[in-house]
Amino acid sequence: MPEDNTPHFSFRFRGSSFDNMIETLGGAFGAFSAEPVGRARDFHWGIDLAASGNAVLLSGYHQDEFQFNIEPTSTTAEYLSLVIPRNGGMGVTYGGRTAEAGPGKLLLYNNFEPNSVLMHGQANLIDELLINWSVILQTVGQIFEKPLNGSLDLLPELDLTTPAGQTIGNLAATMMHGMRDDGPLLRSPMAMANLTQALADLVVRLVPHRLSHLLDRKPCLIAPRHVRRAIEFMQANINQPITIPMVAEAAGVSVRALQTGFRAFRDTSPAAYLMTLRLQAARQDLLDPGNNQAVNEICLKWGFFHFGRFSAAYRAAYGENPSDTKKRADGSRYGGPRR
Repeated sequence: MPEDNTPHFSFRFRGSSFDNMIETLGGAFGAFSAEPVGRARDFHWGIDLAASGNAVLLSGYHQDEFQFNIEPTSTTAEYLSLVIPRNGGMGVTYGGRTAEAGPGKLLLYNNFEPNSVLMHGQANLIDELLINWSVILQTVGQIFEKPLNGSLDLLPELDLTTPAGQTIGNLAATMMHGMRDDGPLLRSPMAMANLTQALADLVVRLVPHRLSHLLDRKPCLIAPRHVRRAIEFMQANINQPITIPMVAEAAGVSVRALQTGFRAFRDTSPAAYLMTLRLQAARQDLLDPGNNQAVNEICLKWGFFHFGRFSAAYRAAYGENPSDTKKRADGSRYGGPRR
């Protein structure tokens, strides 16, 4: 029997063959396929995970290089992955573009986006922090006051010697340390939730992406009082059958003045803004594994009375059907966190 060269870490799953690793990871992560880079007769590997709230820590070891693909399914949870190797490296490929994690570089990627992932280096040992994508979507919505349509297109590599890289890397490393080996963060849900939200906020504000140019404009766009009053009225009555004339009356202006204010200070119409709030509320219900309501009940709850139009608007905003979001949330409740 070959000697097990896996480092002496607390790996929940471990083995000494490539096929055994594929079988184990396939059951844990869904549609998983992989192949070794070169010959791998005795392929020692290990993997462990820890989960708390909206974050999962994966720690993995492998003796030799390999390449893999994960095809998302209806039960695959969507995450932002932050990768910090302790030894070796990891690369992801998006079409013809490749990004890598390695010495002095942190890798960020949405697990639904890469075409392939390459684990390289001998005796590779990598920590990967997975932040539920719903936290990123919430943060984008709060900062830019509109939902994310399509990819955020985050810059995938972050230099850990820059101020932004040091801040994000240190916080991610702190969370990893606090979760590893039944760490203290696993026993403090409040601290874990606050750190996860802080990390999401730093990523959205400090890592370049396709909405970053709006951050420079936002401080100058302080909405006038009637726009702010309209938004407050919408938020307070989001599940009520309110109309735009009712919103204008609550804000103390005409419908025309309300429309002009939203166009100038929110770059949208009052009706579109109200729909955005309702879509965000519906998505939070759909993502809640403890919510037993059917999709059509959630649709009606948040003021969408035509299911087909709701589905089309939801798909345009979030890139998936509401039923797929619900299935994924239900899957996480019964099967634990999945990548």
